[in-house]
Amino acid sequence: MNTVIHDIRGVHHPVDRLGRALHDLRISVMDRCNFRCPYCMPKDQYHDHYKFLNSAERLSFAEITRLSRLFADLGVKKLRLTGGEPLLRANLADLIGDLTGIPGIEDVALTTNGVLLGQHAVDLYGNGLKRLTVSLDTLDPDIFKRMSGGFGAVEQVLHGIDAAIAAGLAPIKINAVLERGINDHTALDLVERFRARPVIVRFIEFMDVGNRNAWRPERVVPSSELARRINERWPIEPLSESYRGEVAKRWRFTDGSGEIGFISSVSQPFCAACSRARLSSDGKLYTCLFASEGLDLRAAMRSGASDAALTDLIRGVWSRRSDRYSEQREASRLGAAHTQKIEMYYIGG
Repeated sequence: MNTVIHDIRGVHHPVDRLGRALHDLRISVMDRCNFRCPYCMPKDQYHDHYKFLNSAERLSFAEITRLSRLFADLGVKKLRLTGGEPLLRANLADLIGDLTGIPGIEDVALTTNGVLLGQHAVDLYGNGLKRLTVSLDTLDPDIFKRMSGGFGAVEQVLHGIDAAIAAGLAPIKINAVLERGINDHTALDLVERFRARPVIVRFIEFMDVGNRNAWRPERVVPSSELARRINERWPIEPLSESYRGEVAKRWRFTDGSGEIGFISSVSQPFCAACSRARLSSDGKLYTCLFASEGLDLRAAMRSGASDAALTDLIRGVWSRRSDRYSEQREASRLGAAHTQKIEMYYIGG
């Protein structure tokens, strides 16, 4: 398998061992969060005395921008800022302004829980943000409170979504993680609320990310089951993918009231087309959401590594990549994959 491809300038772009090019970079700008969702940061483990990174340990905006330029040179076209909760990072809109100016970057997006969105939507849009995803697992106030660990209120998130639409950030995507017996019975409420609005609801199968969320296969609601339930209420039909490697399978309502999506990492793994790398808030590069270790780019930068040296490090890691955890989930879960995986809050979803 060839390990490089070339752009029109002749620049070498790395290809991994399974032929997957590097096109997307997810950047965690903050490891802290103002929620304690049980599938990500269970409250009993991420308590008031839990030691998160201090500000000096996180990448600075200048370091994030520098690395993003190098990733762009290696073929990355899309950046997504994640957390933790990224809007806890002061002056985040300034970073977005810097990233949107990088040659080769075509898209800068943000994933947030939405509680602080009402305060920041105008600045985010003004600094060049064009795509926004809000995590919202249910509209039921009591279930929302339980799933957020008792922090925030669903009304705050809905206000943030409205503010983002008013600021020009539509269409907005909503990501809802469904757990059987917890919030799956409220899924159609989300569809009904946002149908015919500039909002695309995407349902995500509950995944075994990290080591602390008590994942079990029986708690997964397969996308096919949910699609049948939605279709019985509002007929839907599949849409073709927008680009190779698109994570969500898209469906549209046949009455013209928009679309929905399904992210089926458990029942229909999409490892074969995965083009995403992840950068933690302290500068470690991971090639899979289910990885157990990453490359410390912060240490290299702060030790004086040149752009060329950093680029070689990144290219080498991607060229050696062979990750396909979701395709191997069952064997991994029963065997060697008792290996400790990185936690989702640390590198984003």
